[in-house]
Amino acid sequence: MSHTKYIFVTGGVSSSLGKGIISSSLAKLLQARGYYVTIQKLDPYINVDPGTLNPYEHGECYVTDDGAETDLDLGHYERFLNTATSQANNVTTGRIYQSVINKERKGDFLGKTVQVIPHITDEIKYRIKLLGNHKKYDVVITEIGGTVGDIESLPYIEAVRQLKWELGDDSLVIHLTLVPYLSASGELKTKPTQHSVKLLLENGVQPDILVLRTEKILTNGIRNKVARFCNVNKNSVIESIDASTIYEVPILMLKEELDLRVLEKLKLPANEEPKLEQWREFLKKRKNSKKRISIALVGKYVELPDAYKSIVESFVHAGAINEIKVELKLVHSETINNESAEEILKKFNGILVAPGFGHRGIEGKILATKYARKNNIPFLGICLGMQCAVIEFGRNVLNLQNANSTEMHRATPYPVIDLMEEQKSITDLGGTMRLGKYKCELKKGTKAYSAYKKPIISERHRHRYELNNIFLEEYEKNGMIASGINPNNQLVEIIEIPEHKWFIGVQFHPEYKSTVVDPHPLFIDFVKVSSIT
Repeated sequence: MSHTKYIFVTGGVSSSLGKGIISSSLAKLLQARGYYVTIQKLDPYINVDPGTLNPYEHGECYVTDDGAETDLDLGHYERFLNTATSQANNVTTGRIYQSVINKERKGDFLGKTVQVIPHITDEIKYRIKLLGNHKKYDVVITEIGGTVGDIESLPYIEAVRQLKWELGDDSLVIHLTLVPYLSASGELKTKPTQHSVKLLLENGVQPDILVLRTEKILTNGIRNKVARFCNVNKNSVIESIDASTIYEVPILMLKEELDLRVLEKLKLPANEEPKLEQWREFLKKRKNSKKRISIALVGKYVELPDAYKSIVESFVHAGAINEIKVELKLVHSETINNESAEEILKKFNGILVAPGFGHRGIEGKILATKYARKNNIPFLGICLGMQCAVIEFGRNVLNLQNANSTEMHRATPYPVIDLMEEQKSITDLGGTMRLGKYKCELKKGTKAYSAYKKPIISERHRHRYELNNIFLEEYEKNGMIASGINPNNQLVEIIEIPEHKWFIGVQFHPEYKSTVVDPHPLFIDFVKVSSIT
């Protein structure tokens, strides 16, 4: 292809309609037809990235190979496409303004008045086209966060208007909106969609395709009405009905011919039918799995499952490949104490202690780790979860009274977890952790090696603290070994207890690399072992 094609996905009426899932599903279909596709997310908040946001504010912070702290939708993009994203795939208003202000300070604008138009919109357009210009993708799908009418989104909508004019047939706009069902009258109502499109038109953007979120099947009458009032062809009114899992959406969009409408409008050949055999096999196994296991996810943000989105989805992937239905129960770590631990945790086949920051709920996580260790229950600790395993073992096996992490207790007499040396001079919080992909060497004969089946791996990180190697020899003498080591700085990446049924803690985040067609080996092994009674 001579030109990269650009697809813009906007939303109206309500947030959380699923722009990320629609974008991912369309990308999957185009990829399955042989096109080289990527997706990017434009977030209208002023934070430079979500790295310093509380999960209650924004859900999980996802991390890419190159160390970008990004919106959780990038996790969906990777899980659907099975291809890595990067810094360029997530852009925020904070990053846009920071870049423009830095240029102004350097004198790049030659004394001109710096304004939203053209300077901010030009920067947005540059970021949108970056992937197409540098990576030579056939199609770049750009999801615009928020809803049409939000004041924060106006510069992005204006940038889309300009790009539509500049790119012509090389671009199109898909608008995702809601058709609510009123049970009192027994009707689907199109007026919210009409008003949403009207707002988009007031900003100079005519949508080419409408995707209507609905809980009831759209009649021909509804489709005709929406097409007539919103200036689109009837066959460009796409139904997106509620599905039992997000992974069914590509199949639903294939039936609705969303990919064909897109290719037609972008003047691209349809090529062969999408190759989705692996995807359909995954859905079949997920649906037909008869065996069930129960896993406890012990964390402190359990009121908001999106805080652990990648972990939740990793269990879906691993469960399907094992043909096991994983029933994941989120357990608040603050509810776990010496009296309640057994009553809460005894019913589970496996225990995962989740990542996180700060001291709230930490003692409950440590007690959950202790319960798994002493009762030979399969255990996976991720990041802070691994550190909890180290602290618990230090206190209760090595008899290091009050052993702790210096994150929780700076004056602990036994700092078995300590701030990394290169972190000690850092004062800024945003984007300064150990982030992104790093290598790890696995010891042969360990459970970690058995899961990965290779000596060298690379995994994504997001942390400041590490196992204090001063104590490592004592740990290994008493039954907790380092089974994965970073070859460059000797950082302990994986710990395990060989005598235990399956007890592994990892300093990295394996959940960031699990996809539908390539489930993560640690989750696969964890689910498999947890199913053995």
